[in-house]
Amino acid sequence: MPLVYTVLCIAGTVLPLAQFAPWLAAHGLDMPLLVQQALATPLSAFAWSDVLVSGAAAAIFIVAEGRRLGMRRWWLPLLGLGVGPSLALPLFLLLRERHLQRTPA
Repeated sequence: MPLVYTVLCIAGTVLPLAQFAPWLAAHGLDMPLLVQQALATPLSAFAWSDVLVSGAAAAIFIVAEGRRLGMRRWWLPLLGLGVGPSLALPLFLLLRERHLQRTPA
């Protein structure tokens, strides 16, 4: 599973940033324009709503599970939310898997 989580971390970073980087280069951090375009159509509003709810759920899970297991650096995937849940969740699962492998049962 660590290999799968690593591949998902890479895909979860590269795919979203490949879409965002050209927009950022063209517009800079124009937050009003970002929000306007994110909500421009029902489909884009649907996608962003899904990402925001998924991000909140991932953040809650990361904090609760990381603390419950006594993981070191459980907070690191929270930084991954800057890219999105597509990075944060597989990164947390990778760190969790490694923690569980090191911890005696």
